[in-house]
Amino acid sequence: MCQRDSTAQRPRQALEVADIFHAYGDVYRATHPLTGQQLRVMHAIEQCRTAALGGHLLQCAHCGAYEARYHSCRNRHCPKCQPLAKARWVEARLADLLPIPYFHCVLTLPHTLNPLAQGNPRVLYALLFQAAWDTLHTFGRDPRWLGGDLGATIVLHTWGQNLDQHLHVHCLVTGGALAPEEDRWIPTPRQQFLFPVRALSRVFRGKYLDGLHAAFTQGQLHFAAGTAALEEPATFVQWLDTLWRQEWVVYAKPPFAGPQQVVAYLGRYTHRIAISQERLIALEDGSVHFRWRDYRQGNAVKVMALSAAEFIRRFLLHVLPRGFQRLRHYGLLGNRCRAQTLLACRRVLHLVPPPLRPLETTPALMQRLTGTDIRQCPQCHQGHLQVIAPLYPWRPLWAQPLTTGPPDVRPL
Repeated sequence: MCQRDSTAQRPRQALEVADIFHAYGDVYRATHPLTGQQLRVMHAIEQCRTAALGGHLLQCAHCGAYEARYHSCRNRHCPKCQPLAKARWVEARLADLLPIPYFHCVLTLPHTLNPLAQGNPRVLYALLFQAAWDTLHTFGRDPRWLGGDLGATIVLHTWGQNLDQHLHVHCLVTGGALAPEEDRWIPTPRQQFLFPVRALSRVFRGKYLDGLHAAFTQGQLHFAAGTAALEEPATFVQWLDTLWRQEWVVYAKPPFAGPQQVVAYLGRYTHRIAISQERLIALEDGSVHFRWRDYRQGNAVKVMALSAAEFIRRFLLHVLPRGFQRLRHYGLLGNRCRAQTLLACRRVLHLVPPPLRPLETTPALMQRLTGTDIRQCPQCHQGHLQVIAPLYPWRPLWAQPLTTGPPDVRPL
């Protein structure tokens, strides 16, 4: 994906995460220990859609105007690169939807686990996925509730509205299950109810803590300065006991009204990052001001001010381990069996398989989603832009984005 180096049609955000990194990133890197993945994320966001990544020079076939468009970093933590990736992913998932209810469940870890998760993100995040699915699968298989195989798409979120650590998963769960014999569809007994929330919470807590104890006994956990005391087996077991006595938060929403609401949900949660550009307000006197929603006070929208260093710390707190998948499919929607299980579901539901959707080009997708033709010249609004030369990384810009004459570049 490339980005035009022009603000004629799309004004630049008053403040971006990249601006904060440009202003205070060097000082933060020099004074704080960071992982290689965190350094890579900062570097990618700083260079995204700039001359540092190169791009292409385009010329209007009608008026001859020139425009430079720079490449995106495509990093999954970059706020600029997620909208198009989200749109493509949602489009691909449309074929998986069934005309059944879908439920939205949220399973949350206690904040007591946050210090341990900061030193062991890969272990604790993977365990969160496994415990969440094992819990849903256990209830789905139970004849008292469904007695079959359900499907779920689970998305990891590690943040709250104030950018602090808040580990939880959002689960999109099928409102029904496929019988083990694959000869019938088992709907939920009650239209507005999936599973009892209190029972879900206790089973989820048990499965997660059992898995955490197993990870400890197998030597998979590392203990930093803040959690060094937990390295002793007796202390760790005692700490687990305090977690056993806590009530874990599990929430289940009523089912969606239809497939369109399911798609809207997917687009809202699957490719979200810790903070969007729209929430940033200003960078003043070394402080970052941004909007956040206080759920404890009726979803009131407030403004929070953090020092630039604290903002960067909280943002980097949510950088995932390299290669870690934050969006996973289970059961009927599992990647290995999705084609076969969905075919079986449609057979028992007496549905016709949906037609194959052709892969849209980026300009066509952008025009359908936004109504804007990115190929149209922003100068004359009549001609179409055509690529005439590459812009190599780190080469300086020769002129303004739109000029009356071509820059000195090597033609394609």
